[in-house]
Amino acid sequence: MNNKNLIIAEYIWIDGETPTPSIRSKTKVIRHDGELPALDLPIWGFDGSSTKQANGNESDCVLKPAFIIPDPFRGAPHVLALCEVWNPDDTPHITNERAACRELAEVFQAEEPWFGMEQEYTLMENKKPLGWPKDGLEPSPQGPYYCSAGASRTFGRKIAEEHMRACLYAGLSVSGINAEVCPGQWEYQIGPLDTLSVSDEMWMARYIMERVTELHNIEVSWEGKPMKGDWNGAGCHTNFSTKAMREDYDAVLAACEALGNNPMSHIEVYGEGITERLTGAHETCSFEEYKYGVSDRTASVRIPWQVALDKAGYIEDRRPNANCDPYKVTRLMLNTICENKVETT
Repeated sequence: MNNKNLIIAEYIWIDGETPTPSIRSKTKVIRHDGELPALDLPIWGFDGSSTKQANGNESDCVLKPAFIIPDPFRGAPHVLALCEVWNPDDTPHITNERAACRELAEVFQAEEPWFGMEQEYTLMENKKPLGWPKDGLEPSPQGPYYCSAGASRTFGRKIAEEHMRACLYAGLSVSGINAEVCPGQWEYQIGPLDTLSVSDEMWMARYIMERVTELHNIEVSWEGKPMKGDWNGAGCHTNFSTKAMREDYDAVLAACEALGNNPMSHIEVYGEGITERLTGAHETCSFEEYKYGVSDRTASVRIPWQVALDKAGYIEDRRPNANCDPYKVTRLMLNTICENKVETT
């Protein structure tokens, strides 16, 4: 048997860490007699007691490959496999948020939902954002860093670009990147995609970022407020539309109204530490308030100006934290808007 009959698959899953889960992975070398379709990757076990997903006396958990993409680190024919975690009795594990998202996506498939997610993150070196002065002082106030160029204003472009290229090689639907408001803070956007696809791709893009920063001996922070004080936090603004919203402005307004029916139910699952970020300052609406408006970045939900002009389109929920679980966010938004439609007249 030669290397042509060998595939290296990185099995990736989301662990049981609380309050914010982490990404785990391990490597499986698969030897085969001929062509091996990627979707035929076998299930695999792991020690759930080491990932806070099982007790030591019943430690086995099962990995079921669910979303397979080319491996940008090892190259072809090797793959990255995002897995669902299942119990040995063939039921979804309690930490398997993908299973619940998959089921709800099927319920509302006829609504033709589209999501686009804007993932902010902060590159950290020695517990401070990349580019932070090493003498303990703070950098110049925020203002010149957003979408900037130049060595005195832009920090981490090499990593952001390398991550984008790796995601594109892997076939992920990255639609752009930009430097953000706080030094060392960046953003990438994924979508528009359907409910499950955007959630899968968001987790895979996070995994790829963890691997890229590992190569540079830099840490990536997904925290919503990595630096206290007068600095912007890091969010995961989530754009959403249904077929009806893309055709009619009344449906856009109805979606905004629906999200305001029980706003705290969203705050509770939009990410750990969200109240530190949603203060009403730094382009946020306070978590204690819900409002929406056209072109309003101080609102909970923004209607883009082009949508108001075209009288159809999408909305942006600005509340999710950078460390949110995409499966939870997309599932809750989809259910809230599509199940609890309201009249706007």
